[in-house]
Amino acid sequence: MRIINLTSPHGMTYSSNAYLILGDWNARSDVNTMIDVGNDAAVIERLSHISTGLGKRAIEQVILTHGHFDHATMLPQIRAEFSPLVYAHPAFTDADIALRDGEELRCGDRTFQVFFTPGHSEDSICLYCEQDATLFVGDSPVVVRSKDGTYEQPFQAALQRLCEKRVQAIYFGHGEPVLDGAQAILCESLSNIRSAMEN
Repeated sequence: MRIINLTSPHGMTYSSNAYLILGDWNARSDVNTMIDVGNDAAVIERLSHISTGLGKRAIEQVILTHGHFDHATMLPQIRAEFSPLVYAHPAFTDADIALRDGEELRCGDRTFQVFFTPGHSEDSICLYCEQDATLFVGDSPVVVRSKDGTYEQPFQAALQRLCEKRVQAIYFGHGEPVLDGAQAILCESLSNIRSAMEN
């Protein structure tokens, strides 16, 4: 699996990260996938410089981690340019296919599992690849340093399920990924949330 962030960290437009997921060898069976489309029109120009497979659409499917503007604004332009299938939580009404918690999807040459993680928004999801121990979280608050705050029980339950998985890398909606100590960060966050809920 290849993970390419199409959003420039030096861009002038406020945008989420927009990740392109490709297979290692651009095989015909790979499913070229965008996780979030962001709010920066430059992602389309960047796509034109990436080898995504002979005779294949650069984007075959889009999965939105949630529908906030900085993650989803470019969807009409991406649709017009690439005609992808769009997957999102049922609360996001502009998707082609509503995702179910626990559902599995092929992205690039890997299988990802959907986790509903309500909290940041009612339509927030995370995407987990067991084979590569990789987690895409959008804006779900999986890094919790404080033992204060309020967290809904469904989010706490979802985070507990994620802590039971092997996670070596976390890709966020904003900022750089965590590529070291990811599992410990998730478990620390769950512990802090439990402490906050007990206070």
